[in-house]
Amino acid sequence: MGDIRKVIVNGEEFEVELDQDGDTWTAVVAGETFEISVPDAGPAPKQRRSSGGKSKKSGKVSANIPGKVVTVEVSLGDDVEEGQVVMILEAMKMQNEIQAPVSGTVTEIHCEEGQSIEANVPLLVITPPETD
Repeated sequence: MGDIRKVIVNGEEFEVELDQDGDTWTAVVAGETFEISVPDAGPAPKQRRSSGGKSKKSGKVSANIPGKVVTVEVSLGDDVEEGQVVMILEAMKMQNEIQAPVSGTVTEIHCEEGQSIEANVPLLVITPPETD
């Protein structure tokens, strides 16, 4: 698996998985694969390493691209596990499973089935359990 990057094309933001093999790049956008040739391009920049501190994941769930809510798989007060499918969105004629970024309790839902949504708008919030 390559780097995951956000790119903006004609004002629209996409999440892209990039892999480089010499002058050729493979880009996966919303499940669709593209090959891109970049002659005379240098190697991809090295990823910066974190300072080693454990970062706290956000429980806010949003979509990277605009779309339509097909189903909301959870209700307020439901306990979810990290990686569990919490909703299905249709974007670019493809259905995408949206997974919980953290384990916790669903405390806010800001969308409903059939609703059109914009990119990067919070759709639901998962509150992690309190830790000591």
